Amino acid sequence: MVQLRKSAILVTAKVAWAGNINLRIDVKKLKTVLKFIIALGIVCIVIYKISFSPIPVNSSQVRDGAIKQEVMGTGTLEARVQAIISAKISGRLAEVLVDQGDRVKKGQLLAKLDDADLAQQVEIAKAEITATKAGIDRIAAEITSAEATVAQARSAHNRMEQLSKVKAVSDQDLDDAIEKRAVAEAQLRRTELAKVEIEHQVFKAEKSLQYYQEKLADTNIYAPFDGLITRRERDPGSVLVPGSSILQIISTDQMWVSAWVDETAMAGLAINQPAQIVFRSEPERFYNGTVARIAPLADRETREFLVDVLITELPKLWAVGQRAEVYIETANKDSALLVPSNAVCWRNGKPGLYISNDKHAQWRNLELGLRGKDMVEVQNGVSLNDVVIWPMDVKSAIVENRAVRTK
Repeated sequence: MVQLRKSAILVTAKVAWAGNINLRIDVKKLKTVLKFIIALGIVCIVIYKISFSPIPVNSSQVRDGAIKQEVMGTGTLEARVQAIISAKISGRLAEVLVDQGDRVKKGQLLAKLDDADLAQQVEIAKAEITATKAGIDRIAAEITSAEATVAQARSAHNRMEQLSKVKAVSDQDLDDAIEKRAVAEAQLRRTELAKVEIEHQVFKAEKSLQYYQEKLADTNIYAPFDGLITRRERDPGSVLVPGSSILQIISTDQMWVSAWVDETAMAGLAINQPAQIVFRSEPERFYNGTVARIAPLADRETREFLVDVLITELPKLWAVGQRAEVYIETANKDSALLVPSNAVCWRNGKPGLYISNDKHAQWRNLELGLRGKDMVEVQNGVSLNDVVIWPMDVKSAIVENRAVRTK
Protein backbone atom coordinates (compact mmCIF):
# COMPACT_ATOMS: atom_id res chain seq x y z
CA MET A 1 0.00 0.00 0.00
CA VAL A 2 2.76 2.40 0.89
CA GLN A 3 4.53 1.56 -2.32
CA LEU A 4 1.41 2.38 -4.38
CA ARG A 5 1.10 5.81 -2.73
CA LYS A 6 4.70 6.66 -3.55
CA SER A 7 4.20 5.65 -7.17
CA ALA A 8 1.05 7.75 -7.44
CA ILE A 9 2.81 10.82 -6.00
CA LEU A 10 5.71 10.37 -8.42
CA VAL A 11 3.38 10.11 -11.43
CA THR A 12 1.50 13.24 -10.33
CA ALA A 13 4.78 15.22 -10.01
CA LYS A 14 5.89 14.20 -13.47
CA VAL A 15 2.59 15.28 -15.01
CA ALA A 16 2.83 18.67 -13.28
CA TRP A 17 6.38 19.21 -14.45
CA ALA A 18 5.45 18.40 -18.06
CA GLY A 19 2.56 20.88 -17.85
CA ASN A 20 4.86 23.66 -16.67
CA ILE A 21 7.19 23.03 -19.58
CA ASN A 22 4.33 23.25 -22.09
CA LEU A 23 3.12 26.46 -20.46
CA ARG A 24 6.52 28.08 -20.76
CA ILE A 25 6.77 27.13 -24.44
CA ASP A 26 3.32 28.69 -25.12
CA VAL A 27 4.30 31.98 -23.40
CA LYS A 28 7.49 32.28 -25.48
CA LYS A 29 5.53 31.71 -28.68
CA LEU A 30 3.02 34.31 -27.64
CA LYS A 31 5.71 36.91 -26.93
CA THR A 32 7.30 36.21 -30.32
CA VAL A 33 3.98 36.61 -32.10
CA LEU A 34 3.26 39.85 -30.24
CA LYS A 35 6.67 41.29 -31.18
CA PHE A 36 6.09 40.37 -34.81
CA ILE A 37 2.64 41.98 -34.78
CA ILE A 38 4.01 45.19 -33.20
CA ALA A 39 6.90 45.37 -35.70
CA LEU A 40 4.52 44.79 -38.60
CA GLY A 41 2.25 47.52 -37.27
CA ILE A 42 5.16 49.96 -37.05
CA VAL A 43 6.24 49.11 -40.61
CA CYS A 44 2.70 49.63 -41.85
CA ILE A 45 2.48 52.98 -40.09
CA VAL A 46 5.82 54.09 -41.56
CA ILE A 47 4.80 52.98 -45.06
CA TYR A 48 1.52 54.81 -44.69
CA LYS A 49 3.22 57.95 -43.48
CA ILE A 50 5.74 57.85 -46.30
CA SER A 51 3.55 56.80 -49.18
CA PHE A 52 -0.09 57.39 -48.40
CA SER A 53 -0.64 59.97 -45.67
CA PRO A 54 -1.29 63.54 -46.85
CA ILE A 55 1.90 65.59 -46.89
CA PRO A 56 1.84 69.21 -45.71
CA VAL A 57 2.45 71.71 -48.50
CA ASN A 58 2.48 75.45 -49.09
CA SER A 59 -0.26 76.70 -51.37
CA SER A 60 -1.25 79.76 -53.33
CA GLN A 61 -3.93 80.61 -55.84
CA VAL A 62 -3.05 81.63 -59.35
CA ARG A 63 -3.89 85.32 -59.57
CA ASP A 64 -3.91 88.14 -62.06
CA GLY A 65 -1.59 91.07 -61.34
CA ALA A 66 1.27 93.29 -62.39
CA ILE A 67 4.80 91.90 -62.63
CA LYS A 68 8.26 93.32 -63.11
CA GLN A 69 11.10 91.24 -64.51
CA GLU A 70 14.27 92.06 -62.63
CA VAL A 71 17.94 91.25 -62.81
CA MET A 72 19.62 90.92 -59.42
CA GLY A 73 23.21 91.74 -58.59
CA THR A 74 25.28 92.11 -55.44
CA GLY A 75 27.82 94.86 -54.99
CA THR A 76 29.13 97.70 -52.85
CA LEU A 77 28.34 101.38 -52.41
CA GLU A 78 30.98 103.52 -54.11
CA ALA A 79 31.52 107.19 -55.00
CA ARG A 80 31.68 108.01 -58.69
CA VAL A 81 34.32 110.69 -57.96
CA GLN A 82 36.97 109.98 -55.35
CA ALA A 83 40.59 110.94 -54.73
CA ILE A 84 43.55 110.25 -52.49
CA ILE A 85 44.98 113.42 -50.91
CA SER A 86 48.77 113.21 -50.94
CA ALA A 87 51.82 115.45 -50.84
CA LYS A 88 53.55 116.58 -54.05
CA ILE A 89 56.88 116.99 -52.25
CA SER A 90 58.80 115.26 -49.50
CA GLY A 91 58.55 116.69 -46.03
CA ARG A 92 57.37 116.33 -42.46
CA LEU A 93 53.64 116.60 -41.88
CA ALA A 94 53.05 119.58 -39.59
CA GLU A 95 49.23 119.74 -39.38
CA VAL A 96 46.14 117.79 -40.46
CA LEU A 97 43.20 120.18 -40.23
CA VAL A 98 40.33 117.73 -40.95
CA ASP A 99 39.28 114.26 -39.87
CA GLN A 100 37.29 111.44 -41.41
CA GLY A 101 33.60 112.24 -41.55
CA ASP A 102 34.25 115.97 -42.14
CA ARG A 103 32.67 117.69 -45.13
CA VAL A 104 34.98 120.07 -46.97
CA LYS A 105 34.75 122.68 -49.73
CA LYS A 106 36.86 122.91 -52.86
CA GLY A 107 40.06 124.86 -52.08
CA GLN A 108 39.79 124.33 -48.32
CA LEU A 109 43.13 123.84 -46.54
CA LEU A 110 43.35 120.22 -45.42
CA ALA A 111 46.94 119.73 -44.26
CA LYS A 112 50.30 121.49 -44.01
CA LEU A 113 53.91 120.33 -44.27
CA ASP A 114 56.79 121.84 -42.33
CA ASP A 115 57.83 124.83 -44.51
CA ALA A 116 60.75 126.34 -42.56
CA ASP A 117 63.50 125.24 -44.96
CA LEU A 118 61.57 126.23 -48.07
CA ALA A 119 60.66 129.63 -46.61
CA GLN A 120 64.37 130.24 -46.02
CA GLN A 121 65.16 129.21 -49.60
CA VAL A 122 62.58 131.69 -50.85
CA GLU A 123 64.22 134.51 -48.89
CA ILE A 124 67.65 133.53 -50.23
CA ALA A 125 66.31 133.57 -53.79
CA LYS A 126 64.78 137.01 -53.23
CA ALA A 127 68.12 138.35 -51.91
CA GLU A 128 69.93 136.92 -54.92
CA ILE A 129 67.53 138.67 -57.27
CA THR A 130 68.07 141.97 -55.43
CA ALA A 131 71.86 141.63 -55.66
CA THR A 132 71.76 140.65 -59.31
CA LYS A 133 69.50 143.57 -60.23
CA ALA A 134 71.95 145.92 -58.50
CA GLY A 135 74.59 144.62 -60.92
CA ILE A 136 72.31 145.56 -63.81
CA ASP A 137 72.22 149.16 -62.61
CA ARG A 138 76.03 149.24 -62.43
CA ILE A 139 76.39 147.74 -65.89
CA ALA A 140 73.87 150.25 -67.24
CA ALA A 141 76.08 153.08 -65.96
CA GLU A 142 79.16 151.48 -67.52
CA ILE A 143 77.32 151.12 -70.82
CA THR A 144 76.41 154.82 -70.75
CA SER A 145 80.06 155.69 -70.13
CA ALA A 146 81.26 153.32 -72.86
CA GLU A 147 78.77 154.76 -75.34
CA ALA A 148 80.08 158.28 -74.59
CA THR A 149 83.66 157.07 -75.05
CA VAL A 150 82.73 155.44 -78.37
CA ALA A 151 81.03 158.61 -79.56
CA GLN A 152 84.08 160.66 -78.68
CA ALA A 153 86.45 158.17 -80.31
CA ARG A 154 84.37 158.10 -83.50
CA SER A 155 84.26 161.87 -83.64
CA ALA A 156 88.03 162.06 -83.19
CA HIS A 157 88.52 159.43 -85.87
CA ASN A 158 86.31 161.31 -88.34
CA ARG A 159 88.18 164.53 -87.68
CA MET A 160 91.52 162.81 -88.19
CA GLU A 161 90.30 161.36 -91.48
CA GLN A 162 89.36 164.81 -92.76
CA LEU A 163 92.71 166.27 -91.68
CA SER A 164 94.56 163.33 -93.16
CA LYS A 165 93.08 164.05 -96.57
CA VAL A 166 94.69 167.50 -96.61
CA LYS A 167 97.86 166.17 -95.03
CA ALA A 168 97.22 168.19 -91.88
CA VAL A 169 98.03 165.25 -89.59
CA SER A 170 100.42 162.40 -89.81
CA ASP A 171 99.48 158.87 -90.61
CA GLN A 172 100.45 157.91 -87.05
CA ASP A 173 97.86 160.28 -85.63
CA LEU A 174 95.20 158.73 -87.86
CA ASP A 175 96.22 155.21 -86.79
CA ASP A 176 96.00 156.25 -83.14
CA ALA A 177 92.48 157.61 -83.70
CA ILE A 178 91.43 154.37 -85.42
CA GLU A 179 92.84 152.31 -82.55
CA LYS A 180 91.11 154.40 -79.90
CA ARG A 181 87.82 154.05 -81.75
CA ALA A 182 88.22 150.24 -81.95
CA VAL A 183 89.13 150.02 -78.27
CA ALA A 184 86.11 152.13 -77.27
CA GLU A 185 83.75 150.05 -79.42
CA ALA A 186 85.18 146.82 -78.01
CA GLN A 187 84.71 148.11 -74.48
CA LEU A 188 81.11 148.97 -75.30
CA ARG A 189 80.49 145.44 -76.64
CA ARG A 190 82.02 143.88 -73.52
CA THR A 191 79.81 146.04 -71.34
CA GLU A 192 76.73 145.13 -73.38
CA LEU A 193 77.58 141.42 -73.13
CA ALA A 194 78.06 141.80 -69.39
CA LYS A 195 74.59 143.31 -69.22
CA VAL A 196 73.14 140.34 -71.13
CA GLU A 197 74.93 137.96 -68.78
CA ILE A 198 73.57 139.73 -65.70
CA GLU A 199 70.06 139.75 -67.22
CA HIS A 200 70.37 135.98 -67.62
CA GLN A 201 71.43 135.74 -64.01
CA VAL A 202 68.42 137.77 -62.99
CA PHE A 203 66.17 135.49 -65.07
CA LYS A 204 67.74 132.45 -63.44
CA ALA A 205 67.32 133.95 -59.98
CA GLU A 206 63.67 134.76 -60.70
CA LYS A 207 63.04 131.20 -61.88
CA SER A 208 64.77 129.89 -58.78
CA LEU A 209 62.54 132.11 -56.66
CA GLN A 210 59.46 130.88 -58.55
CA TYR A 211 60.55 127.27 -58.03
CA TYR A 212 60.97 127.69 -54.28
CA GLN A 213 57.74 129.67 -54.02
CA GLU A 214 55.88 126.82 -55.75
CA LYS A 215 57.56 124.32 -53.46
CA LEU A 216 56.56 126.46 -50.51
CA ALA A 217 52.98 126.58 -51.82
CA ASP A 218 53.04 122.77 -52.10
CA THR A 219 53.42 122.54 -48.34
CA ASN A 220 49.77 123.59 -48.15
CA ILE A 221 47.40 120.82 -49.30
CA TYR A 222 43.90 121.81 -50.43
CA ALA A 223 40.64 119.98 -51.22
CA PRO A 224 40.32 119.30 -54.97
CA PHE A 225 36.49 119.40 -54.85
CA ASP A 226 33.53 119.62 -52.48
CA GLY A 227 33.32 116.32 -50.69
CA LEU A 228 33.49 114.11 -47.64
CA ILE A 229 36.65 112.89 -45.93
CA THR A 230 36.25 109.12 -45.66
CA ARG A 231 39.63 108.20 -44.22
CA ARG A 232 42.55 109.85 -42.39
CA GLU A 233 45.77 107.89 -42.73
CA ARG A 234 48.52 110.18 -41.39
CA ASP A 235 49.11 112.29 -38.29
CA PRO A 236 51.45 115.25 -37.64
CA GLY A 237 55.08 114.19 -37.42
CA SER A 238 54.88 111.65 -40.24
CA VAL A 239 57.58 111.98 -42.90
CA LEU A 240 56.04 111.93 -46.35
CA VAL A 241 57.29 111.21 -49.83
CA PRO A 242 55.44 112.29 -52.99
CA GLY A 243 52.27 110.22 -53.38
CA SER A 244 51.99 109.26 -49.70
CA SER A 245 48.29 109.09 -48.82
CA ILE A 246 47.21 111.52 -46.10
CA LEU A 247 43.43 111.55 -46.58
CA GLN A 248 40.80 109.98 -48.80
CA ILE A 249 37.99 112.14 -50.13
CA ILE A 250 34.85 111.41 -52.14
CA SER A 251 32.23 113.54 -53.82
CA THR A 252 28.74 112.72 -52.57
CA ASP A 253 27.08 114.34 -55.60
CA GLN A 254 26.97 110.97 -57.37
CA MET A 255 26.96 107.72 -55.41
CA TRP A 256 26.35 104.32 -56.98
CA VAL A 257 26.34 100.64 -56.23
CA SER A 258 28.85 98.73 -58.32
CA ALA A 259 27.07 95.38 -58.59
CA TRP A 260 28.27 92.09 -60.05
CA VAL A 261 25.62 90.62 -62.38
CA ASP A 262 25.65 87.21 -64.06
CA GLU A 263 26.60 87.40 -67.74
CA THR A 264 23.38 85.60 -68.75
CA ALA A 265 21.46 88.81 -67.92
CA MET A 266 23.56 91.04 -70.18
CA ALA A 267 21.19 91.09 -73.16
CA GLY A 268 18.33 92.55 -71.11
CA LEU A 269 20.26 95.45 -69.58
CA ALA A 270 20.45 99.05 -70.82
CA ILE A 271 21.54 102.46 -69.58
CA ASN A 272 18.86 104.43 -67.65
CA GLN A 273 16.84 101.35 -66.67
CA PRO A 274 15.12 101.82 -63.29
CA ALA A 275 16.41 99.82 -60.35
CA GLN A 276 15.87 99.31 -56.66
CA ILE A 277 18.64 99.02 -54.09
CA VAL A 278 18.48 97.16 -50.79
CA PHE A 279 21.21 97.69 -48.23
CA ARG A 280 21.91 94.86 -45.82
CA SER A 281 21.70 97.37 -42.97
CA GLU A 282 18.05 98.07 -43.97
CA PRO A 283 16.74 94.86 -45.58
CA GLU A 284 13.12 96.07 -45.51
CA ARG A 285 13.77 99.40 -47.30
CA PHE A 286 14.11 99.92 -51.04
CA TYR A 287 16.02 102.88 -52.52
CA ASN A 288 15.47 104.03 -56.10
CA GLY A 289 18.29 103.97 -58.61
CA THR A 290 19.16 104.09 -62.32
CA VAL A 291 21.63 102.09 -64.39
CA ALA A 292 24.47 104.52 -65.14
CA ARG A 293 27.23 102.34 -66.59
CA ILE A 294 27.70 98.77 -67.83
CA ALA A 295 31.23 97.43 -67.86
CA PRO A 296 32.28 95.76 -71.13
CA LEU A 297 34.43 93.23 -69.28
CA ALA A 298 33.36 90.02 -67.54
CA ASP A 299 35.29 88.20 -64.83
CA ARG A 300 36.74 85.06 -66.37
CA GLU A 301 36.31 83.08 -63.16
CA THR A 302 32.85 84.05 -61.92
CA ARG A 303 31.39 84.93 -65.36
CA GLU A 304 29.97 88.15 -63.95
CA PHE A 305 30.29 91.77 -65.06
CA LEU A 306 29.93 95.12 -63.28
CA VAL A 307 26.84 97.31 -63.50
CA ASP A 308 26.96 100.73 -61.80
CA VAL A 309 23.57 101.83 -60.46
CA LEU A 310 23.23 105.48 -59.40
CA ILE A 311 21.31 105.94 -56.17
CA THR A 312 19.13 109.02 -55.74
CA GLU A 313 18.82 108.87 -51.94
CA LEU A 314 21.23 107.54 -49.36
CA PRO A 315 20.39 105.94 -46.00
CA LYS A 316 20.73 108.08 -42.90
CA LEU A 317 23.88 106.17 -42.00
CA TRP A 318 26.00 104.72 -44.81
CA ALA A 319 29.58 103.77 -45.55
CA VAL A 320 31.57 103.50 -48.74
CA GLY A 321 32.09 99.82 -49.47
CA GLN A 322 28.98 98.54 -47.66
CA ARG A 323 27.15 95.65 -49.30
CA ALA A 324 23.88 96.01 -51.17
CA GLU A 325 21.67 94.14 -53.62
CA VAL A 326 20.34 95.80 -56.76
CA TYR A 327 17.20 94.77 -58.64
CA ILE A 328 17.21 96.17 -62.18
CA GLU A 329 13.85 96.28 -63.96
CA THR A 330 14.25 94.93 -67.50
CA ALA A 331 10.54 94.44 -68.42
CA ASN A 332 7.06 94.75 -66.90
CA LYS A 333 3.37 93.94 -67.47
CA ASP A 334 0.30 95.42 -65.82
CA SER A 335 -1.73 92.19 -66.12
CA ALA A 336 -0.48 88.60 -66.09
CA LEU A 337 -1.24 85.20 -64.53
CA LEU A 338 1.12 84.90 -61.58
CA VAL A 339 2.38 82.01 -59.46
CA PRO A 340 5.04 82.00 -56.71
CA SER A 341 8.57 81.41 -57.96
CA ASN A 342 9.01 78.72 -55.28
CA ALA A 343 6.24 76.63 -56.85
CA VAL A 344 8.01 76.25 -60.22
CA CYS A 345 10.24 73.22 -60.68
CA TRP A 346 11.82 71.50 -63.68
CA ARG A 347 11.45 68.10 -65.32
CA ASN A 348 13.74 67.11 -68.18
CA GLY A 349 14.69 70.73 -68.67
CA LYS A 350 11.07 71.92 -68.87
CA PRO A 351 9.23 74.03 -66.28
CA GLY A 352 6.11 72.91 -64.43
CA LEU A 353 4.38 72.83 -61.08
CA TYR A 354 1.90 70.88 -58.98
CA ILE A 355 -1.67 71.96 -58.35
CA SER A 356 -4.08 70.64 -55.73
CA ASN A 357 -6.78 68.64 -57.53
CA ASP A 358 -9.31 67.36 -54.99
CA LYS A 359 -6.51 67.48 -52.39
CA HIS A 360 -4.19 65.38 -54.54
CA ALA A 361 -1.09 66.57 -56.35
CA GLN A 362 -1.38 66.95 -60.11
CA TRP A 363 1.53 67.95 -62.39
CA ARG A 364 1.12 70.73 -64.95
CA ASN A 365 3.60 71.66 -67.66
CA LEU A 366 4.10 75.41 -67.99
CA GLU A 367 5.03 78.07 -70.50
CA LEU A 368 6.71 80.85 -68.54
CA GLY A 369 6.84 84.56 -69.28
CA LEU A 370 8.35 87.34 -67.19
CA ARG A 371 10.13 86.38 -64.00
CA GLY A 372 9.94 88.69 -61.01
CA LYS A 373 11.65 88.55 -57.66
CA ASP A 374 8.92 86.45 -55.95
CA MET A 375 6.38 85.75 -58.71
CA VAL A 376 6.54 84.26 -62.21
CA GLU A 377 4.23 84.90 -65.16
CA VAL A 378 2.59 81.76 -66.57
CA GLN A 379 1.51 82.10 -70.19
CA ASN A 380 0.09 78.58 -70.50
CA GLY A 381 -0.54 75.61 -68.17
CA VAL A 382 -2.73 76.91 -65.35
CA SER A 383 -5.96 78.86 -64.97
CA LEU A 384 -6.97 81.72 -62.76
CA ASN A 385 -7.68 80.60 -59.16
CA ASP A 386 -5.97 77.19 -59.55
CA VAL A 387 -4.28 76.27 -56.27
CA VAL A 388 -0.59 75.65 -56.83
CA ILE A 389 1.37 73.75 -54.18
CA TRP A 390 5.01 73.21 -53.30
CA PRO A 391 6.81 71.40 -50.43
CA MET A 392 7.06 73.08 -47.05
CA ASP A 393 10.45 71.46 -46.55
CA VAL A 394 13.14 71.60 -49.23
CA LYS A 395 14.03 68.00 -48.35
CA SER A 396 10.51 66.82 -49.15
CA ALA A 397 9.20 66.01 -52.60
CA ILE A 398 5.69 65.96 -54.04
CA VAL A 399 4.62 62.84 -55.97
CA GLU A 400 1.97 62.73 -58.67
CA ASN A 401 -1.50 61.91 -57.23
CA ARG A 402 -0.18 61.99 -53.65
CA ALA A 403 -2.64 63.26 -51.07
CA VAL A 404 -1.69 66.71 -49.80
CA ARG A 405 -2.67 68.90 -46.91
CA THR A 406 -2.49 72.60 -47.74
CA LYS A 407 -1.19 75.06 -45.25
